Amino acid sequence: MANKRDLKKDINYVLGDIIEAVYVWEYTNPEKDTKKSEAVIDEAIAAFDQLIEKVNDRKVENKKAHFKSINEELETTGRTLIEKINKL
Repeated sequence: MANKRDLKKDINYVLGDIIEAVYVWEYTNPEKDTKKSEAVIDEAIAAFDQLIEKVNDRKVENKKAHFKSINEELETTGRTLIEKINKL
């Protein structure tokens, strides 16, 4: 089971790397419109806020299952955002 601190770090690293990848894409493609890339960044920030809120929820009975579901949601969200970056 991942503890709360490690889960928060994972969320921060994964979504931070995705945002960084979008900035790299924007830097290497200055001639392209950045509306779609900014939307990916906004979506990553919203996902970060949502996941951190779930991690900080203290009213959970089974913490192990709760943290596992958050970790799975992070993986799913990360893959979705990476696919969107690749389509830019």
